[in-house]
Amino acid sequence: MPEPRPESARRVAIVTGSARNIGRATAIALARLGFAVIVHARADKEAAAETRRLVDAEGAPAEIVLADLAEPGAPALLAEAARGLGTPSVLVNNAAVRRAVPFADLTLEQWRAVMAVNVEAAFLCAQACLPDMRAAGWGRIVNIGGLSGHRGALDRVHVSASKTALIGFTKALAVDLAGTGVTVNCVVPGEIETVKSASASGGHHYPGGDMPVIGRRGQPEEVAAMVAALCGPGSDYMIGQTIHVSGGAYMP
Repeated sequence: MPEPRPESARRVAIVTGSARNIGRATAIALARLGFAVIVHARADKEAAAETRRLVDAEGAPAEIVLADLAEPGAPALLAEAARGLGTPSVLVNNAAVRRAVPFADLTLEQWRAVMAVNVEAAFLCAQACLPDMRAAGWGRIVNIGGLSGHRGALDRVHVSASKTALIGFTKALAVDLAGTGVTVNCVVPGEIETVKSASASGGHHYPGGDMPVIGRRGQPEEVAAMVAALCGPGSDYMIGQTIHVSGGAYMP
């Protein structure tokens, strides 16, 4: 196993899709653990700047990277930006495309667009960061799954398939990296109160407007807390797990 780098080397977290919602809450939670943060967005510079401001308020350095993760070269840009701050040590694959399309209308182009961001970008980001994690003898990869990958969801066959693929990716990569000091896990949010869902009358998991058994939607900070726990002290023995933060919406 590689010798760990000195503790004085700053650890850096890359959080894809961190301009708002779960990604923003995760960036803040990791900043509180002392990580510098790469804030990523596809194009929303204003929202990314607000996340950076909130990370800065926690006393952690941050940089913004605007990049379309559907482009194969984008993950390398994220890793390079992280090296400018220190050692890329945490990767949170949060960015996702979730457009609703009835199956009869779903095109191959739409299918591939979802797979490119939800699955292929996670693979490419992991490949870009792993050399640094292996060299340091420590790293955390957390994939953000989706309830649709376990329960299905209305008009989201392509999204459900992509989120299920992330589960297999998590387990297999965790096995490949076992014993290296790099762990891989998956956190699955349920119905979360986000900018997009807050005004919705009913979630795509609950077309009738029902709530999870806890009786409310979750908060982004509740998902972020689990991600932070997987990246903090005492998390070495957690590998290959799929952890649901869903208020009881799914109980495997």
